[in-house]
Amino acid sequence: MKYTLTVILIFILILVACGKRQETKSTKIIGVTLLTRAHVFYKDLEEGLKTEAAKNGYELIITAGDFDLGKQSNQIEDFITRKVDAIIVCPVDSRGVGPAIKKANDAKIPVFTADIASQEGEIVSHIASDNVAGGKLAGEYLAKVLNDKGKVAIIGQPTVTSVLDRTQGFKDAIAKYPDIKIVVDLNAEGVRDKAMQITSDVLQAHPDLDGIFGINDDSALGALDAVMQYKRLDIKIVGYDATPPARDAILKDTPLKADVIQNPKKIGETTIQKIYDYFAGKAVPRIVPVEVDIVDRETLQKVTTK
Repeated sequence: MKYTLTVILIFILILVACGKRQETKSTKIIGVTLLTRAHVFYKDLEEGLKTEAAKNGYELIITAGDFDLGKQSNQIEDFITRKVDAIIVCPVDSRGVGPAIKKANDAKIPVFTADIASQEGEIVSHIASDNVAGGKLAGEYLAKVLNDKGKVAIIGQPTVTSVLDRTQGFKDAIAKYPDIKIVVDLNAEGVRDKAMQITSDVLQAHPDLDGIFGINDDSALGALDAVMQYKRLDIKIVGYDATPPARDAILKDTPLKADVIQNPKKIGETTIQKIYDYFAGKAVPRIVPVEVDIVDRETLQKVTTK
């Protein structure tokens, strides 16, 4: 009788243990590799990911490529080894990240991109700001403050698709103004120090420059640093992201006159929502645009005085 009871107890314990293991497995694990965790934009995007993941009981493994393609590719391969349930990528290099994403495809792990798209590999859904629309807003605003004429420069970053979209939108808007000429479109890699250096070179090569479009706030603020150093306060700059330092510069009435504002937290939340829909068997759009807007000193003053 005692032997029978012992066997029954052991059997019950095994069932409980198996149940716990099954319960643990039911939690979805999502690997995330951001472009960087240092930029305010990506800090907010990460916050959105975490907030929405917590609502759904998802576990996030968050890393960052830190502008290093090799590092980001290794992170994706590590996610594959760990057999995560899904992967979110903010590509360091839209084309270069393709082989790593294809490895995830081969492992049957769904891949989602946020903010920056991949040009290769199979992506379930890409969630990002409507960057073409944002670029057009920047172009229209710069044209307005230049009174529809002048020479402008783009401080760009052609290795990422979101920037290519912004630049295309900007160029489409400027094309409507025959008296505005884009004299250079240079790569500062989205980094403030490099943007300052490149803008300094542009100011020397084009002393009659009238305006600058910085494809993110590090680019715009780097351009502002150069403009201030060369005392070219007549130049008008439009940036992209509306981070606190950029807003502060706009409010102080510097040459940085406006900024396209994104909602990175919403991008993060929406990405997790689309992953939830995918797991639930729902149809998920290939592209999910998140609205953008533009802010200048007048609109920021209204917000701060409320």
